[in-house]
Amino acid sequence: MAMATRTPNGPPTVPASATDTASAVSVAPTPPLTHTLRRVGARLVRRMIGAVAALWVTATVTFAALHAVPGDIADIMAGDQSDPALRAAIRQQWGLDRPLPEQYLQFLGRLVRGDLGTSYVQRQPVADVLAANIRPTIELASCAAAVAIVLAFSAAIATAGRSGRLRSVLSAVELVLVSVPTYWVGILTLMLFAFQFGWFPIAGDQGPEALVLPSLSLAMAPAALLSQVLREALDQTLESSFVLTVRSRGVGHGPVVVRHALRHALVPVLNLMGSIIAALLGGSVLIEQVFGRPGLGVVALSAVDNKDIPVIIAVVLIIAIIYIATSTLIDALQTLVDPRARRSDG
Repeated sequence: MAMATRTPNGPPTVPASATDTASAVSVAPTPPLTHTLRRVGARLVRRMIGAVAALWVTATVTFAALHAVPGDIADIMAGDQSDPALRAAIRQQWGLDRPLPEQYLQFLGRLVRGDLGTSYVQRQPVADVLAANIRPTIELASCAAAVAIVLAFSAAIATAGRSGRLRSVLSAVELVLVSVPTYWVGILTLMLFAFQFGWFPIAGDQGPEALVLPSLSLAMAPAALLSQVLREALDQTLESSFVLTVRSRGVGHGPVVVRHALRHALVPVLNLMGSIIAALLGGSVLIEQVFGRPGLGVVALSAVDNKDIPVIIAVVLIIAIIYIATSTLIDALQTLVDPRARRSDG
């Protein structure tokens, strides 16, 4: 590890041969803001092209899976309904009497136009079904993400670079929360804070208080995982030579962590955020069931039970769009935070 040295009339400096990545980031000259924004813009354009390709692959796999299901597609989409006129309408709407390549191009064209088809079980456009249920899911996932970030950063910053009972207790709690299923946490919080104490509503989505227990239940596992990753990254950063240089100037532990080490430790956390978003979207399906909330999870489970294929396809595509859009945004943030990502783009 490179060691800091002290000049006769100046603060300690880090040797130019330092190989520690965090130290290298610290001593590297800061590029102009326009240069940074140009690199971020170029990376964002490349990511958007990749996002379009990922959506195309998702739509193609969905189309292939639909045609791989045994049986007549018109019968599958009609579900339990046996109306011959409905089956004829499905064949005409989906072009099932045409060659498969034409069906594929028609399928993609409808998606590009935003036409998600019709729910033949609910007898209304799929877009209307999703529009009526996507708001509660976005509210739940957003609140859970905010709670997870606050809890994780608080726990990691309070215990990074330290030892003692608080760190041991928090580490043990995090290990338990990462290991237990999300629905189990939901049932436990429901029994304790709704049934036993009556502090929060048992079910529904009326008012902010109805969002507290579902958000907490959904946020526990991501918060524990984020805290573990952030604490480890902070511990490694606090051992870097540039942190030793900062400490030698008399800066206290708290400011060193918040002002100097936290930025470098954010890189692995941002890499993890894509998986966290996927976990929140997947966990919301179960949490909405536990707390009797409306949302995409309830719609998806109902569609599976009723074999409502157009709704299932639309939910899969919507979740894929949300995940890809979030990943693209996180990648742009990573480019802003981590100079090494900008340099890797040439």
